[in-house]
Amino acid sequence: MKLKSLLAALAALFFAGFAAAQEPATPAPSPAVTPELTPENTWHLDLSTGGRVSIQLRPDFAPNHVERIKTLTRQGFYDGIIFHRVIEGFMAQTGDPTGTGQGGSELPDLAPEFNALPHVRGTVAAARAQDPNSANSQFYIMLAPRLSLDGDYTVFGRVVGGMQYVDSIARGEPPLEPSRIVRASIGSDNVAPMTAAELQAAAAQQAAAAAAARPAPEPFVQSLTDAPITETPPAEAVADESEAEPAAESTPDAETAEEPETADTPQA
Repeated sequence: MKLKSLLAALAALFFAGFAAAQEPATPAPSPAVTPELTPENTWHLDLSTGGRVSIQLRPDFAPNHVERIKTLTRQGFYDGIIFHRVIEGFMAQTGDPTGTGQGGSELPDLAPEFNALPHVRGTVAAARAQDPNSANSQFYIMLAPRLSLDGDYTVFGRVVGGMQYVDSIARGEPPLEPSRIVRASIGSDNVAPMTAAELQAAAAQQAAAAAAARPAPEPFVQSLTDAPITETPPAEAVADESEAEPAAESTPDAETAEEPETADTPQA
């Protein structure tokens, strides 16, 4: 009786293992297949350039980065942040509350989630420093394809609406008058889009608040004891100087002047 029970148990284990082996493994997500757009995975950016940009988030490829975006968005972290680095024909970078490219959130940095999603026009990816584990809150939106970045940065979404407002972002590193994210929201939170007039007014208020928050430069006061001593030149020297012709100002030669270098990678 015991032997029959043992044999029955072994047979049950064998067939259970055989059945499990026959179950197909969960296939890896394919960049060629775009999932259905859902409110929970739709990220809205209301920009000072005049309208709403809608981005499809991809938790199937970068779940931790998508979760970070949702967390910071619902904290209001991105509201009022400028696009501090915008390169024509390349990308527009933002997500730094200091506006310098050196800042981030108080949350810990993220490990990379490099994936097969390509850097095409409208791609949204995490900016980072040289350390692959340094992504935090900064991100960039591709203005044009740059497939050479594939596999080196974590792509977590793509623009699905309002790309014209991305194209209108002010260029510069930093721009003279930067464009900004007036408000960010997740689709499932049902935040209504702002009108162009509302965006313009809110952006002006945010710019004024940011300017008021900057520390004022300290006034320059020179001590009398540190002031250079001015000697009265002899009368002959004054006469000689008055007769001399003014020296021509030197100007840089346009052909030999070097152009500033432009980095071709998103940096945080």
